[in-house]
Amino acid sequence: MVFGLFNERRRERLRAQPFPPAWLAILRRNLGVFRRLPPEDRSELLGHIQVFLAEKYFEGCGGLELTDEIRVTIAAQACLLLLHRETDYYPELTSILVYPTGYTEHSERHIGGGVWEDGPEDRLGHTGHHLRALVLAWDAASHGASDPSDGQNVVLHEFAHQLDFENRDADGTPALETRAEYLAWARVMSAEFDALRHAERVGLPTVLDGYGATNPTEFFAVATEAFFERPKALQARHPALYAEMKKFFRQDPVAFSAELP
Repeated sequence: MVFGLFNERRRERLRAQPFPPAWLAILRRNLGVFRRLPPEDRSELLGHIQVFLAEKYFEGCGGLELTDEIRVTIAAQACLLLLHRETDYYPELTSILVYPTGYTEHSERHIGGGVWEDGPEDRLGHTGHHLRALVLAWDAASHGASDPSDGQNVVLHEFAHQLDFENRDADGTPALETRAEYLAWARVMSAEFDALRHAERVGLPTVLDGYGATNPTEFFAVATEAFFERPKALQARHPALYAEMKKFFRQDPVAFSAELP
């Protein structure tokens, strides 16, 4: 309890510090959504970024030299998911490892039924339950920040996984407040996940990336990307899903989206 109080006071001091002008210039240059956020949201985001950068360890991999531009651009996208909600700043995460571009990881992956395949896999990002680290390709992270309406954002995707882990399991359900919220979430997400799996099987076009049909964990991450990147289309074609995401994130991205009608 004493440690928790000390930690929150430290975070309050960090959020209250003047935001470095050089960092603000990075946001204005790199984060397409920043200038469209309401002033109060921009202010909250700046505070969260300062806490995030003070608490998380960044490491350059594959010869990448870390810069403030890399750290601030990634932190801003991660902190966009935290607005309007009480947050412990991704408590399951310690380190962010950044490669200059996509990288290859030797892994075992499920390919259907009881079959698993072991071998190299090309990746733009990755995190895992209990891993305490998150890996990103900088070129993909930078592109996701600059084009906030193409439906693809690896930072939002991987940090959605971190939100998923906060309920002590990797099951596509973040930490909610009440039993009623969990029941509503399960009802909507289960129906939408089944619909996406059906669309993938029969080849129907969808707002959601088909990768979300892999499992409920990936579905939540893909839905998060669509919620922030293609909110108008998501609201029009999946109103129940949009409403559920809106309740959880306490945001309405339609209001600040760059997405064309």
